[in-house]
Amino acid sequence: MSKTTNMVKAAIFLALGLLIPYIFHVTGVAGQIFLPMHVPVLLCGFILGPRYGLIVGFITPLFNAVLTGMPPIYPTAFAMAFELATYGWITGWLYKIKNKNVFVSLIIAMLLGRMVSGAANYILLGFAGEKYVLTMFLMSSFVKCIWGIIIQLILVPLIIKTVETENTKGMARANEQ
Repeated sequence: MSKTTNMVKAAIFLALGLLIPYIFHVTGVAGQIFLPMHVPVLLCGFILGPRYGLIVGFITPLFNAVLTGMPPIYPTAFAMAFELATYGWITGWLYKIKNKNVFVSLIIAMLLGRMVSGAANYILLGFAGEKYVLTMFLMSSFVKCIWGIIIQLILVPLIIKTVETENTKGMARANEQ
């Protein structure tokens, strides 16, 4: 793919990362439970690779915070920027560069991203003179958002499989002509 095509696709993932959480916010659905910002970033990493996944992952929560006020810029959006950048980079690196299975790439990215989020929250809240303890980390990273994790584990591989199938069909049609 050309650089321009990749940039346009990255912009679409960024737009989805802004639009989907906004819809959740407007309709009153709890984004902290369903993690609507995560899916476009994960897909970006899988489809466009680690560089675009990292960039889109980092700027999506910051743009959301500035444009909509959600999530709060400090510490949440900053911590999410590092978390989602990790998701985007790891999925792209494992799947596109290391040729790992979509589930392996996704699960490793989700675990590492949550660890980065925990570290970022610990540091950022420490600067604010607040505590971030293990129970807070476990609740916010695994318990409260279990439905979002389940959705990601089902939806992301399904979308990646569909995209790859369509790409294969498109390549076959192009070769026939």
